[in-house]
Amino acid sequence: RGLAAGGARIFAATAIDRDGLLAGPDLALLSRLVRLQSGDTVASGGVTTLDDLRRVQAIGCTGAIVGRAIYEGHLDLAAAIAAVDRLG
Repeated sequence: RGLAAGGARIFAATAIDRDGLLAGPDLALLSRLVRLQSGDTVASGGVTTLDDLRRVQAIGCTGAIVGRAIYEGHLDLAAAIAAVDRLG
């Protein structure tokens, strides 16, 4: 809330205990941040599959960081973009 009060509008939320592990996002953490309605939340840490992308989008995240998942071949970037585009 303090960052939002200072003018920040986009927040990259990284679950550091999941970062780089390809074990799925921390949906509870992300949900809490989205519910604050202090700005846009970008999910990071553990996002690995198309289902993960759909889940973070469904709870209200406006984006996701999926570097390692793409780098290691777990997620195809074109397929990921198409999947979330279909959801709106």
